[in-house]
Amino acid sequence: MRYPDGGGLTAKQRARREQVRFEAAQLFVQGVTPPQVARRLRVSRKSAYAWHARWRDGGVAALQSKGPSGRPSRMTPDWRAWLAAELEKGPAAHGWVEDQRWTLARVATVIARRFHCPFQFGADLAHPAPDGLHRAGPGAPGGRTRRGRRDRLDQGDLAPGGKTVRDQDAWLCFADESGQMLRPPKARTWSRRGHTPLVRARAAGSGRISLAGLVCRKAGRRTRLIFRMLVHHSRKGEKKGFREKDFASLLDAAHQQLGGNIVLVWDN
Repeated sequence: MRYPDGGGLTAKQRARREQVRFEAAQLFVQGVTPPQVARRLRVSRKSAYAWHARWRDGGVAALQSKGPSGRPSRMTPDWRAWLAAELEKGPAAHGWVEDQRWTLARVATVIARRFHCPFQFGADLAHPAPDGLHRAGPGAPGGRTRRGRRDRLDQGDLAPGGKTVRDQDAWLCFADESGQMLRPPKARTWSRRGHTPLVRARAAGSGRISLAGLVCRKAGRRTRLIFRMLVHHSRKGEKKGFREKDFASLLDAAHQQLGGNIVLVWDN
């Protein structure tokens, strides 16, 4: 496996592994099979077979260490010293006043502003991204769920690829369902010898309910909670939880109560 940032090994560790491969080559010369080499050197059979193939094609030279994998870092010592000084100033000095957190995305932005060189979000931001390409997958955490950051949900941060909640003048609704037992859990208690302990608990029916709800938010409006509760009575043929028509009824009621478009975030 190839690892970034110097292969994940120090120079001493790479030299130690190279020595193991050289020992394997000596055993190959003696006619020792790869499974026996793996057993003697305490390595996997896969590694032993791979070393044997390289040794057979290129001799001992093919087992020499190739050094750190990946491209060398472009962060020169001067760059690193400058970056360390800038990070000590804090994010606010570079325009991020909403909090005092350094993220990889922000560090990459600081470097790009100073050296006009885009960087990927690597462990040390050392590998430049090719022109016209963007990093696949989610970006660095943006702190959307932190306290004081929830207003960004109404400002186009939730769906940057299409129409946003604000563009549609819609309510942003988060839907979820949960079940709950109302009966108290079983527990041990005590009493004096000869006196049966009595524990009172309010419970009726099956003691189980299902709850489906919507948390509805819109910029400039009071946040709303709309929910429906289903009580189970342990009757024959009784439905076990909310069905599709029940959710449709809940959404219809929410649409009428809110009086506007709804963008639904569904947790399935």
